[in-house]
Amino acid sequence: MSKINTPLRIIFAGTPEFALPPLQILIDGGFDICAVLTQPDRPAGRGKKLRASPVKQMALEHGLNVLQPDTLRDETWQQKLVDLQADLMVVVAYGLMIPASLLLVPRLGCWNIHASLLPRWRGAAPIQRAIEAGDEQTGVCIMQMEVTLDTGPVYHCLETAIGPQDTAGSLHDRLAGLGAEALQHCLDLAAENQLVEPSVQDHSNTVYAGKLSKAEAQLDWNKPAEVLQREVRAFNPWPVSWCEFGGQRLRVWRAEVVENKPGMGPGDVFEDSTDIVIGTTDKALKIREIQRAGGHRVSAAEFLNAHSILSN
Repeated sequence: MSKINTPLRIIFAGTPEFALPPLQILIDGGFDICAVLTQPDRPAGRGKKLRASPVKQMALEHGLNVLQPDTLRDETWQQKLVDLQADLMVVVAYGLMIPASLLLVPRLGCWNIHASLLPRWRGAAPIQRAIEAGDEQTGVCIMQMEVTLDTGPVYHCLETAIGPQDTAGSLHDRLAGLGAEALQHCLDLAAENQLVEPSVQDHSNTVYAGKLSKAEAQLDWNKPAEVLQREVRAFNPWPVSWCEFGGQRLRVWRAEVVENKPGMGPGDVFEDSTDIVIGTTDKALKIREIQRAGGHRVSAAEFLNAHSILSN
């Protein structure tokens, strides 16, 4: 880890686990973290007790100054950030809009770590949409933030292949680490006054990654098997692909594409003591891991020891 003689004064803005590796980079690198912005504590769990964000938990463990505004549109909060006299704001999955009035307040502006190779997959769910679309590669970008969503020029990108078994969860973790690496690269250059002008995005190649919903996670057996298998991977760990058979809703955590059984059409089910195979428009989907409502995730064989997906 490289150290710098005069640490940059940084505001860090982030909320979920994806933001932890970049925050750790700043802590380990000896940077002057003058404030950590994160969303207010939210109700979570069965008891709906207020829970601090992962970023808040890490920040408090290291004695950092934590700020949790409900909105940054409030002029009082904006003035507090101006008064910090930061050199840079680093934004990683913060979740609140940063007004235009704040974007140019730090000397180096506001950098965002975005989990795609911009301009592909701007928006809320770039990791999931890349898997769902069958992309072979994705990555992270360090972007200079603008008022419009994910449109700013890019300083640096790191790429990674999307493997055939990657889920949104596994890819999320890998990209979080790459985001920290990319941030470190840009910080080192900035500290040495060697940061070059960022590259303007090719807006003609823009693809948007819309928010996920539970409704879209329902498996449609009138789609090809490969498409459905990608959806299962893309929606793991949330919202989790699901289907209904025999009056019960089942969550599908893992599946693989196999050849259709003779005579099977879309939605037809084959079961034996170990396998659950469901027909699609071309091949079939073999369920590897499944979960009943209120139950645990289990293998298909474990599920079939006690249940049938066709039973009422």
